Amino acid sequence: MNRKSRQTLLAAALVAILGAGVAASVLRPRHGGDAQAATPPPAPAVEVAAVVGKTITEWDEFSGRIEAVDRVEIRPRVSGTIETVHFRDGSIVMKGDLLFTIDPRPYAAEVARAGAALAAAQVRASHAQTEKARAQRLLDDNAISRREFDERINAASELSADVRGAQAALEVAKLNLGYTRIVAPVTGRVSRAEITVGNLVAAGAASPPLTTVVSVSPVYASFDVDEQSYLRYTAPSAGGGKSDLPVFLGLANETGNPHKGRIHSIDNRLDTRSGTIRVRAVFDNEDSRLLPGLYAKVKLGGGSPYPAALVNDRAIGTDQGKKFVLLVDKANKLAYREVELGPTYEGLRVIRNGLQPGENIVVNGLTRVRPGDTVTPKPVAMAYRSELESRGSSTDRKQAEADGKAGEAGNARVS
Repeated sequence: MNRKSRQTLLAAALVAILGAGVAASVLRPRHGGDAQAATPPPAPAVEVAAVVGKTITEWDEFSGRIEAVDRVEIRPRVSGTIETVHFRDGSIVMKGDLLFTIDPRPYAAEVARAGAALAAAQVRASHAQTEKARAQRLLDDNAISRREFDERINAASELSADVRGAQAALEVAKLNLGYTRIVAPVTGRVSRAEITVGNLVAAGAASPPLTTVVSVSPVYASFDVDEQSYLRYTAPSAGGGKSDLPVFLGLANETGNPHKGRIHSIDNRLDTRSGTIRVRAVFDNEDSRLLPGLYAKVKLGGGSPYPAALVNDRAIGTDQGKKFVLLVDKANKLAYREVELGPTYEGLRVIRNGLQPGENIVVNGLTRVRPGDTVTPKPVAMAYRSELESRGSSTDRKQAEADGKAGEAGNARVS
């Protein structure tokens, strides 16, 4: 066999081998793909909890501000120079305590002048009364004319009126002298002295205030209530049917609403622009923690107890403005259930309509599944997430400390 024949046979053998390899490669993927398509994907795992059933009394929360029952701007009632400031800024003062003294000397001199004028008027009036009595005797003896007698009576009456005028002037002078001592009109906390010793002040409502006094206990909490809450809670109180409606208040840094009060007053009309009505509650403030102007979390309630279904907010989804949950049936299949939400109660959401206590719903993993899916349920308590979040910071901190110690020990072993 010559060289050319051998090359031809070798090329034919290579073509046969390559053709067999290509055929095998085409057949193998098709067989493997069919096997993978025949294996169903595993059911996704989700956390499932039973709807909590509990008899509750419904409460609603509102935002408000603390207000003082009495707030008085202290202004001078007479002009003069501030002589003394008798209080410490921010201190508690009692009703009648001396706050400021205005230089009293000009007013003391006015009292002395008015007293002297009264004394002179009284002397003239006494003399006129003596002349009147003498004129009466002379008239009885026909020693004077009737006209002269009438003139003496009129003079006595005029001088008596002068006495009363002098007495009034003396009272005014004494009042002005008393106004030089500015006292606290109510018991409460005093602000700072806006005008200090040596400054000249003027009397009148247009004058700047010297300081401000606000009462401490009790205090008001004013808040706006929507129309539905008004009809449900406060309308019976406004009509006189319920005067002991409970109200609880908490400050911004307090957990819950530890301060208990009562409804004091309700406004006489609903604001049609906001759809709310102003409500004022009164609270005792013996420890002076409730400072006027502070933000207040107000919890209002008092309705009749009723059985309610409670779920975690994480279990609630939103679908074009509708609220829903995913119900898990006995076959571990998910069903869409529209719900109507109520207020929160002890960290859980009240479901007014759509669920019954004991039904199982998805509480975690809601975004990974859809209605109709089959799932692998992992039972948890309904409050599991809330409890975990409340412990989250301390748990994470402890875990980080443990990881750090483990890392240090590992580094020591390596070195």
